[in-house]
Amino acid sequence: MNFTSSRRRFAHAAVAGIALTGLLTACGGSDSGDDAKSKSSGPVTLDFWGWANGQEAVVKAFNASHKDIKLKYTKVTDQLTMQKQLTNAVKAGNAPCLVQNTAEYVTSWVSQGALADITQYVESSKDKFNPGSWASAQVQGKMYGVPTSSAPNFTIYRTDIFQKYGLKPPATWDDFIAAGKELKKHGIKITNFAGEDPSTLEVLAMQAGAHWYSIDGNSWKVDFQDPGSLKAAQVIQDIVDNDLNSKLSFADYAAVQRNYDNGGTATRQISTWQQSGMVANFTKSFGKWALAPWPTFKGEAPKTPAGTNLTGSVTLVAKQCKSQEQAAQAALWMSTDQTAVKTMASPETGNGVFPALADSDSYVAEATSQKLLGKNYEAAQQVVKDSLKTVTTDWTFGPDWTAMFTEMQAGWAKVVNKQEKVTDLLAHMQQWTVNDLKSRGISVKG
Repeated sequence: MNFTSSRRRFAHAAVAGIALTGLLTACGGSDSGDDAKSKSSGPVTLDFWGWANGQEAVVKAFNASHKDIKLKYTKVTDQLTMQKQLTNAVKAGNAPCLVQNTAEYVTSWVSQGALADITQYVESSKDKFNPGSWASAQVQGKMYGVPTSSAPNFTIYRTDIFQKYGLKPPATWDDFIAAGKELKKHGIKITNFAGEDPSTLEVLAMQAGAHWYSIDGNSWKVDFQDPGSLKAAQVIQDIVDNDLNSKLSFADYAAVQRNYDNGGTATRQISTWQQSGMVANFTKSFGKWALAPWPTFKGEAPKTPAGTNLTGSVTLVAKQCKSQEQAAQAALWMSTDQTAVKTMASPETGNGVFPALADSDSYVAEATSQKLLGKNYEAAQQVVKDSLKTVTTDWTFGPDWTAMFTEMQAGWAKVVNKQEKVTDLLAHMQQWTVNDLKSRGISVKG
């Protein structure tokens, strides 16, 4: 599945309305960034850090159409590099005004006092965005950025391989495992589990109704061993135990893509943005792919995980920015201007990111690759639209998500290599996360 890669990882959180004091951190910071001080003669220049393909073109278009605000773009290598560089910039007191990020980091950055409350500048635009996207940039009803993309999730599969062996696209995870066993007989894997990427466990847990983090009164509640997590664990364990998965690391991104292109792995659970990597790297299999709905758990209604759904990316405004109002205006423009949105939506000109807008059906064709899907292109557009109707909306990212995910990566590698069970990893993460929050002075139950 591999939602995390060396290039980017999108995620969405319907962040709970939480009281920052005690829940996020043991201490809080004071506001800074006086917009009045920034009102001087000449255009305001705002530093903007991002990593997504297409952003340079968007910045160029913004600068051409604005006289009073200019953007200075710096391309960062990837999402993880962004977190490190932003940490250093915040400590040094020279954070950029605008930062591309993903929703799982918002709560953590708010807890560190790094983000500006821009609610007053953007709240009038709320109706332009879908509710889940809007929530991803929000903590306790306050907006700290502007959502830039959604990420409708689905299965993409090799039609020629499935037809050759008499298989239908899996409707349930049981079907998925059964198809994987059949493909195994022919030397083909049904999915890929990269050892550094536990997001597979994360999104299946979301789909199954798990809540690793939640709010209980004035404390965080941690639960990595609830029924939903265990249900997800069983699916993953069956795949690993039966050797149905490739184990290719995204550290060699091109090799992973060649494996799909050559038919070594027959499916991916992805979103629109991941098509861009396939289009850029494939040479053999164009037109042989099709989309199908995300598999369900047997007997359950369709439910698409929010980990990479609805909203993935947000443009955050740093508290150290002295032109917060102008930064908010720029962020809104990049997320709502039709040309900018189309640029980012296309797998050819951008990253194939699906808009965060409330009315986004008109962008489905743009965000879906005809080159990749061939004759299956038209049918694929309906799959994309339908996936947005079944999204999970009640997942919360905790205040130590970055550290937790890093710890989980080490355990996930052991799972993929059959050195421990998924349930062992969940038990470890339960204890580790509770202890980590306590060490930060954060009230926690679990």
